[in-house]
Amino acid sequence: MSSNKNKAGQGLGRPGSLSVSTGLVWSDDPKDQAKIAAAASKKPANVPEKLVQPGAFTAVFRLEKSGRGGKTVTVIDQLPRHETFLKELCKELKNKCGTGGTFELQPDRGYIEIQGDKRDQIKQIFDKKGFRYKGM
Repeated sequence: MSSNKNKAGQGLGRPGSLSVSTGLVWSDDPKDQAKIAAAASKKPANVPEKLVQPGAFTAVFRLEKSGRGGKTVTVIDQLPRHETFLKELCKELKNKCGTGGTFELQPDRGYIEIQGDKRDQIKQIFDKKGFRYKGM
């Protein structure tokens, strides 16, 4: 016999259970149908891929040390808010600089953090790609 329990030991579908999906699956209630239609008509918050072109933005470089235990981090700010673009650019920068890093999406922009002072290497990569930048 298999029990219908999740990792927390609570039964699935019961009040207070840790359900993975909380979205509406199916309903014939007109109010729910309106909610589904409204959610489907919303446009994604990300910038469309075709708008992420080399001249569409100007990246801002800065170094940060505070709050990082004395470690230096190169921050590339004012990038387009496009998750795929940031993910691929961050991966490329980490590989070419030989260091770690991460990216994050803000409500109006995105930024990448690369460990260490890698401004010169990143600027060379940006020059090859045709990206505009300013900063140190």
